[in-house]
This record gives sequence, structure tokens and C-alpha cells, in this order.
Amino acid sequence: MRGTIRKRLGDLLTEAGVISNEQLDYALKNKSYDEKLGDFLIRENFITEQQLIEVLEFQLGIPHINLNQYAIDPELLQLVPAELAKRTKIMPIRRDKNKLFIAMADPMDYFAIEEVRMATGCQIETSIAAKDDLYRTITKYYDLQESMEAALSDLGVTPTETQPEITDEDSPIVRLVNQIIANGVAQRASDIHFDPQETDFRVRYRVDGILKTERSLPKHMQSMITARIKIMGNLNITENRIPQDGRIKSTVNFKPVDIRLSTLPTVYGEKIVMRILDLSNALNDISKVGFTKRNEELFRKMISRPNGIVLITGPTGSGKSSTLYAALNNLNEEGVNIITVEDPVEYQLEGINQIQVKEEVGLTFAAGLRSILRQDPDIVMIGEIRDLETAEIAVRASLTGHLVLSTLHTNSAVESISRLKDMGVEPFLISSSLNGVMAQRLVRRVCRDCGRPSPATEREKEIFAEAGFKVETVHRGLGCPACSHTGYRGRLAIHEILPVDREIKDLILQRGSISEIRDYMKQQGYPSLLQDGLQKVLDGVTTTEEVLRVATFD
Repeated sequence: MRGTIRKRLGDLLTEAGVISNEQLDYALKNKSYDEKLGDFLIRENFITEQQLIEVLEFQLGIPHINLNQYAIDPELLQLVPAELAKRTKIMPIRRDKNKLFIAMADPMDYFAIEEVRMATGCQIETSIAAKDDLYRTITKYYDLQESMEAALSDLGVTPTETQPEITDEDSPIVRLVNQIIANGVAQRASDIHFDPQETDFRVRYRVDGILKTERSLPKHMQSMITARIKIMGNLNITENRIPQDGRIKSTVNFKPVDIRLSTLPTVYGEKIVMRILDLSNALNDISKVGFTKRNEELFRKMISRPNGIVLITGPTGSGKSSTLYAALNNLNEEGVNIITVEDPVEYQLEGINQIQVKEEVGLTFAAGLRSILRQDPDIVMIGEIRDLETAEIAVRASLTGHLVLSTLHTNSAVESISRLKDMGVEPFLISSSLNGVMAQRLVRRVCRDCGRPSPATEREKEIFAEAGFKVETVHRGLGCPACSHTGYRGRLAIHEILPVDREIKDLILQRGSISEIRDYMKQQGYPSLLQDGLQKVLDGVTTTEEVLRVATFD
């Protein structure tokens, strides 16, 4: 056994035919000194984590396990201290007399195995676990469990602003809140919900757009946790009758994380929602938004015009802001003055002047926009067009030589034109100022590790035929530790783009109906949201269920 283990990972992967010798040479030349070869190959998309695990499992005879299925004995957490588990990235699973079974992402890390053997005095038996699975389990058992137990042993008393339990960084409640946030980041959650119920206090994570309950806390901890979170966001902890908004800046696992905080009084106490903005994952490249080749060309053309309005539409949480930021990054050059008015400023961008709306002092979108136009801008970004005043100033700005980017809450690209008319903007102003509109939705991406082709159902064939496609097989995720057994991991956008050309301008001027503009889009071959989504199903990156969840037939 030891003889085979001494083989190097690169040799194992090339022998198994997973990577070529050229890819191995490229990886060895380009990876940084302290980065593991496997991590580099996964990052460069040469292999998936699942392929790496399968090769190690087959070649080394080391079993692959799913940590979700194990209930970890608290005694093991005493045997292997948290510091050692985190540093060596191992998780103890069970103990059998003098044998300790551990899970690790890299079973060829002999230094880590040796260190655990020395620390525990046990004979070590290794197994392989997915990296994310390990990270989540270590966070859950070592940090969250520990903080939970310590916090539970504290009595729930009515909090006050000066109370050490909610201000002292080492107090159990503070550690518990920090761990709930860290665990959310570890699970790639976009939002954390603290839901007060009649008998308990629930913590839910929204991962890839879907909410799931993480744990239920005892009701008596509610007031302490709520007070702690409010202090973190500089909110008034004595005011619980009105909604409040705040912001928290912190670092989780050496990554900068920005959190938007919102509280809302409910019958069972204050509900808190944290929106996690992971600054290291901020979108800064248009090519990563998920456009098809044609849509990317159309979008780049729209934003490269020197003046006019470009609108991105969709409901809350459809990735509009991320696409806007990617567009701004693309336009951000030294010779260009870009100013934004946002509510709130989500990501802070280097070299761009960002203004935060403050309604209470009269700094509205419209007021901010008026001031901006005296600041000699080339490009203006308005977080959202909410009313006629903002819409009119945006139109005026675009007609006086500025490129204006903004968002609207409508269901499709065509409906944005009628929304502007409903607000009271004259059709001749819309037709002369609008460059184009893009509708966007987010769908979950099929997990790369466990996605497999499977035959399309009869209903799927009907849906595809109705949209003008033919389908035989689709990709579905079987569920694996990397995607928490959901079959999905990560999200991508689907789009509908309406470039405003001469014909569309004429239709707007003649007060053409939505259906007339839709018919023209079909003639020109611009795909609808549904068609773009179904094309991505054919490409194997998402599923029909996901597309139908966010898009419908016109």
C-alpha cells in the first residue's frame, strides 16, 4: 500500500488519462509554490473535484465518503483540537480502539497524517472527502457547535446596549453570530434569514436562490442574537417597532465580506435578513455573466455607444446589479468620468465615483442625478428608475451626450417600454434616448461534478418543440457532497435583449403595442428569455425545471 501511495498526484492523473502530459507540465510551471497541484487543476477547469476523488479512490484504494451521513462523536472533537483540524484540513469521523478514521481532501498529505498521528497517539486510517464538504463540516462541528453550546449555557436576559454578552468579542453570543455568518459564507449563501417563530428562532440560508433551514435556536436566545446583530450594523437596539437598515463590513476566513442588514417587526419579534456580498466574488467581467456569443455582442454594442440609455430589467435578486457592475468595469478607463447614484452602494469600485441615496436628507435618485450632471460625467449609472422625475432627468442626460445605465423592475425587455410610458415619459423621448433593454433572470447551474446526461421526458420534448428546439438528452445533477446533494452548484444568467433599432424607434413613436414589438423581435431572431434558457439546457449547463421556474411562454 505504501509503495503505491508514494506515487505523485500528477503521475496518477496522467496514467488514468484524466489530464494530458501537456496540461501537467503547464500546471507545474504556472502554479504558485505553496498551491497544491490538485487545487490548481480544478481552478483551471482541467479536472473536476469529483474526477480527482475518483482517481485517488481507484489508484490508492482509499475510500471516498460523504460527511453528511456521519454523526460525529463530540469526544473526537476533544481528541483532535480545532486548531489542528483547521490547519491540516482533516475531520475525525470515528474511533475504533486505537484506530482513528479521518476524512481529508488530500490523502497524499503525509505531513498532516503524521501530525494527527503524533497529536492523538492513534493509528490513522484515511478517507477522501470533497473539499467544500470538509470545510462545511469542520465549520459546523468545531465552530458552530461549540458557540451554540456556550451560548445555550448563558441565560437569556433582556439585552442592553452596554451588556458585555453582546459587545465583548469573546462572549458566546458574539461567537455564535460570527459562526452563523461564517457558516453562511462557507455554504456560499447569498442571504441569511433569522426568522422568529412562536416557539423557536430559525436560521435559514439562501443558497443558489433556494432557502433552506439550517437550524432552530431556542426562543430565549432571540433577543440576545437580535441585539448583537443590530449592534454590528450600528442600528438602534431599543427600537423594535419600525424596520431598520444597516451595513456590516467584516472579514470571514481572510476574505472581505460586506453585509446589508434589514430588520422587520413581525408578530413574534424582529425578522432579520442579511444579504452577503462576497467582495472576492464580485463580477468584474462581462464575459462571465453567462451571455451567449450573440447576446454578448449585442450587449457590448449597446454599452459602447457614446450616449443613450441602457436598461437592465428583472425582479429583485435577478443579478441586475452584478451585470451593471460588470458593464461599468468594462467601461472604466482613465479617460472616462463615471458617476453612480445607488441605493444602497453594493460593491465599491476602484476609480468610479459612487453616491449613496439618503432620502431622509433629501438626497433622492432625482436630486443626486441633477447634481451629477454638473460634475462633467461621461457615463452615469442610476441604481433604479423609480419615478417620472428620475426617468425624465435620465432621458435628458442621455440626450445631452451621456451614456446612462439603469435598472427597472419589469418582467420582460418589451414591458420596459410600456413601463416608461406608464410613468409619463413621452414616446418621442423614449424612442430618441433608448439604446436597448435587457431582461435577466438567474437559474441554478447543473453541478459539474455529478451532472450526467439523461433522456428528455415527453413533457420536455413538447416544451422544446413549442419553443422551436429539438431535444433528446438533457443534463441533470445526481447529487454529491460538492453540491450538498441538490444536483446544482452556482448560478448563471439567462437573457432577453431588445436592441432599439430604427424599426423599434418607429414602433415606439407610433405607440405600437407590446405584441407588435414582440413579433418584430421574433422576425429578427432575438431569443426570448425562455428560448435563451432552453438553449442553455441544450448546452448542458442548467435544467428545464430551472428555466420554467423563472421564464414563461409569451
